[in-house]
Amino acid sequence: MSQFASEVFVYDAVRTPKGRVKRAGGTLADVPAYELLATLLRALRERGLDPEQVHDMVIGTSTAAGEQGGDIARAAALWAQWPDTVPGGVVSRLCCSGLDAIGTATAKVASGMNDVVLAGGVESMSRVPMLFDKPSFAFEGELQDATGYVTIGVAADLTAADAGFTREELDAYAVRSHQRAAAAPMSDSVIPIRPGDTVVLARDEGARPDADLAGFAAVATLFGDDPSWDLVARQLPDSLRPEGGLHTVGTAPQLCDGASAAVLGSASAGSTLGTAPIGEIVAATQTAVRSPRLTAGVQAARDALERAGITAADLDVIEANESFAVSPLLLTRELDLDPARVNPNGGSVATGHPLGASGGSLLVNALDQLARVDGEFALLAIPGGLGLGAAVVVRRV
Repeated sequence: MSQFASEVFVYDAVRTPKGRVKRAGGTLADVPAYELLATLLRALRERGLDPEQVHDMVIGTSTAAGEQGGDIARAAALWAQWPDTVPGGVVSRLCCSGLDAIGTATAKVASGMNDVVLAGGVESMSRVPMLFDKPSFAFEGELQDATGYVTIGVAADLTAADAGFTREELDAYAVRSHQRAAAAPMSDSVIPIRPGDTVVLARDEGARPDADLAGFAAVATLFGDDPSWDLVARQLPDSLRPEGGLHTVGTAPQLCDGASAAVLGSASAGSTLGTAPIGEIVAATQTAVRSPRLTAGVQAARDALERAGITAADLDVIEANESFAVSPLLLTRELDLDPARVNPNGGSVATGHPLGASGGSLLVNALDQLARVDGEFALLAIPGGLGLGAAVVVRRV
């Protein structure tokens, strides 16, 4: 039932609360990215992990520049006063970075290369904004055309138009996400941020319990006049351009800061770590489509289910990253999922998408929800820029 030759288990998984990015400075704007990640490393130690048993760290970050540049995995481990002997490295696959880190760590354990690997992600969008690293594919015309790069919101609008989703359907989904996030239970897997002795953030920000369709319908669209539509016209001359645009600030993933971390290990690692596993990674996939389509998350999900040897009907929980409202709507329709099981505690349009940290955050949310509903299988899926997609299937142990 697993795509891997050897079983790979999750022994613990934690994340920070997600702090919204604000023009005047959000709650976590003064907290460096390495401190966000170090907060989780300290917490894992307090929860019983012996860092001496960790053979490697794989951390995802979308914008590997500034204080997230170089090797933030190794820097955060030393900042957290973990042993000097714990190595660490970074993977960067845009929005899919966190799930890529989980997949890479899983492969390292399954191959026997390492017995215990920490996987996760971190992104301080307050301090290291998107495109801070000025990637050539976003600014050089010939490379833009070669890669199919467009503003991610234009890709979302194009995908929604191609799929036939209306502005009203997108708004209705976002309202539901806010309502679910506002009602979400607290979890001890969400580690408060306390740079000193004072807690600055203990739960996700952004959820609006009073969200309603009329309020969302009054918000202006964001991408109707975006210059990227000129690129779309060159690359896909027969594509649909929705008049005035479709997504708004209410149906876009909120910019936020956060981190996530999970302890992955072999079956024998449990005796070394002195704890029982809480989950098993049974499949991990990466896919791509021609950008500017935002559909690779659907294909990644299909591939992951096939590799796990299960069907969508076997899923008890689906954590579909809300990379704009179109993403979970498309996944739900294409895989014929039960909407009640898709993001039951809300998602990124309500509480934010911390890019490289999102994959690990989905894992935490999924394991928590599986425990609440006494479920067995969960699917995690994320589409990303440049046509990327990633998915993971986890089984509750």
